[in-house]
Amino acid sequence: MININDKAISRKEFITVEFFYKNTQQLGKLNLLSKNANLNNKIIDQNLHRPGLALTGFVDLFSYKRIQIFGNTENQYLFSLSEKKQASALETFLKFDIPCIIFTDNNKPTPKLLELAEKYQVPLFGTPSSTTKVIYLIGDFLDDQFAKRITIHGSFVDVYGVGILFVGKSGIGKSEVALDLVERGHRLVADDIIILTKKGEGILMGVGTELAKHIMEIRGLGIIDVERMFGIRAIRYQKRLEIIVELEIWDKDAHYTRTGLDVDHITISEVEIPYIKLPIIPGKNITVISEVVSLNYLLKHYGHDAAKIFKNRLNKRLTEADPGSKRVTDYFEHDFE
Repeated sequence: MININDKAISRKEFITVEFFYKNTQQLGKLNLLSKNANLNNKIIDQNLHRPGLALTGFVDLFSYKRIQIFGNTENQYLFSLSEKKQASALETFLKFDIPCIIFTDNNKPTPKLLELAEKYQVPLFGTPSSTTKVIYLIGDFLDDQFAKRITIHGSFVDVYGVGILFVGKSGIGKSEVALDLVERGHRLVADDIIILTKKGEGILMGVGTELAKHIMEIRGLGIIDVERMFGIRAIRYQKRLEIIVELEIWDKDAHYTRTGLDVDHITISEVEIPYIKLPIIPGKNITVISEVVSLNYLLKHYGHDAAKIFKNRLNKRLTEADPGSKRVTDYFEHDFE
């Protein structure tokens, strides 16, 4: 079984506010409101924070390392304070190393907040989007940036809408199987280096590297560009990982499932992925079997498990009084085919 070691796992320690702004400007409809802003501030926490209590002066549990969200509640509270109290509250608030502040719902910072933010070089952003929408969109972006990334060597293909990752020893034929599947109308996600990112609780998304996306190395032939050769229909940029297929040379002493009743799984980043080991022998069409693997997965997803159905039929027949009394099928007398 394949082994995912710690060296294959990485995670971003931080992103800069400048990187965040460039990549979410269109997504979150963000506008920079402050002039003297330090866009090199580091964002080290993927979570967002609404600083209601911190603005009242209670900062014992202030999550100041997070992006601060100012919605209608926070903004109206500041405008309700006298100039003196507002200045005191904001001085206490902005003395912390805050990465940036986002004003939602077309809210604008108070003149005092704008003045102190420029004094402490804290970037202020504004957006017409609602607080709920901003938290969803920005939160999803930050989850992606700070998620664990696992690097695996293999070939990742979308087969009938099912993401299958082929793994195995170098030279076993992973790329050749992927190429054959592309020729049959399926779609290549990536070859050689696959980067898996955890999304949510039970989803792993796979992509290729920026350098080698949709480029394949075929031993004895060399480098080929799948997108240029087969067209845009032959590729996709990312896909959910749903099955891992390990290719290996036939070993007479190894155990290979015969019925499919016991499904093996492999755990990657706490996500269980169905795992299938396929032995390679002369005359065995791995491409067709891969298509069947995908179709069988879809059937199981919709509640039809052939192995369990056959088992139930067998158990029912064995419990009958005379299991041999029933014919398998009726004979058609006039069928001369």
